[in-house]
Amino acid sequence: MTVVTRFAPSPTGRLHVGNIRAALHNWLWARKHGGRFLLRIDDTDAARSTEAFVDTIRADLDWLGLNRDGEERQSERFALYEAQFEKLRAAGRVYPAYETPQELDLKRKVQLGRGLPPVYDRAALTDAPPTDRAPHWRFKLDHDTPILWNDLVRGEQRFDPHLLSDPVIRRADGSWLYLLPSAIDDIDMGITHVVRGEDHVSNTAAQLQMFVALGATPPAFAHEALLVGSEGKLSKRLGALGCDELRDEGIEPIALLALLARLGTSDPIEPIIDTASVIETIDFARFGRAPARFDMAELSGLNAKILHRTGFSRVADRLPKGLDEATWMTVRPNLHTVAEAADWWKVIEGPIDGNPAPEDGDFLKAAASVAATIDWSTDPWHALTATLKEQTGRTGKALFLPLRRALTNLDHGPDMATLLPLIGRERAIARFES
Repeated sequence: MTVVTRFAPSPTGRLHVGNIRAALHNWLWARKHGGRFLLRIDDTDAARSTEAFVDTIRADLDWLGLNRDGEERQSERFALYEAQFEKLRAAGRVYPAYETPQELDLKRKVQLGRGLPPVYDRAALTDAPPTDRAPHWRFKLDHDTPILWNDLVRGEQRFDPHLLSDPVIRRADGSWLYLLPSAIDDIDMGITHVVRGEDHVSNTAAQLQMFVALGATPPAFAHEALLVGSEGKLSKRLGALGCDELRDEGIEPIALLALLARLGTSDPIEPIIDTASVIETIDFARFGRAPARFDMAELSGLNAKILHRTGFSRVADRLPKGLDEATWMTVRPNLHTVAEAADWWKVIEGPIDGNPAPEDGDFLKAAASVAATIDWSTDPWHALTATLKEQTGRTGKALFLPLRRALTNLDHGPDMATLLPLIGRERAIARFES
């Protein structure tokens, strides 16, 4: 069997970290098994779907490196849905219903008031249809067959169809809701595995009967625990945190993938340079049932660790003109984002507005004199500090900190032994003298 997975976003907004996690896990599963990963644009809701969001979904997946093996659009598949709908109608598996939303809401309140589950009573199957309104359509669940499946994350799942309402699959205006078109597409596209959030578990229960009614074998399902914020609660911020904001924060796509690939599993979250290791280890049996905590601080820290291992060629096109490999290797241990490299380039190139302590004035004049005489071809930093230590008697912080401040106007930063040769003789002398 060739594994085929799909990511099926609705183009009604930007992707957020929860969407991205679902896309990633579908992609990883397909790549691990040498299969296919498909993008399906679920744009049946014409009123809310926009082409702009279709474009941003594609762009975000490209930025993340989640390459696709094909794309489908539900808006181009209505003829298929109509044909399958008619088959179900002929088989008595769909039926018209006429209740208004207000009437259905009243029924639910009455049932709850009596301590009963708010399940649709199938009144449309016996009541005379009104003549003043068009029907919506429901899929008729088989109440005689328990709904069972072995979920790749949640284990054995069991639903009593008597406790489920026959789902509405089509509105009175003829437009489609999610459940039936999704099942039809999964059959037609040969989807073997569906990976999505646990909020879809009850949808899966209904869809499994749709697969059977359509004469198809259902795909395997994996329902993951939802993401929560670092405080342990569902967070509105997670619903808005998308690729644009993460890019603005300086997050590397590989850092986001490294975090989301392992979040909620028993596997350690580690800095990686490519996706090979997370492709190899994706295993839904290792995902827990508890909500997975997404912490922006953890992502930022992971981003820094990855940058500290990142070679020059991977970032060269995003660095300031003139910043070469030697400079990158020097400054990268101090970076949290690639953009910060430009700040260190300014430190190297200057000018630097030093503000030395008054008591360091004579010491820095001596440093300028020594810098003019030492050999800059090997290790100028240690030659400079050794000579100044001998001449002035200064040691430790009193020796090193005034030099660093004069050269960089900072108290911390890259190893001065590697930074000073990049600053160079003339700039160093000028900074000491100023």
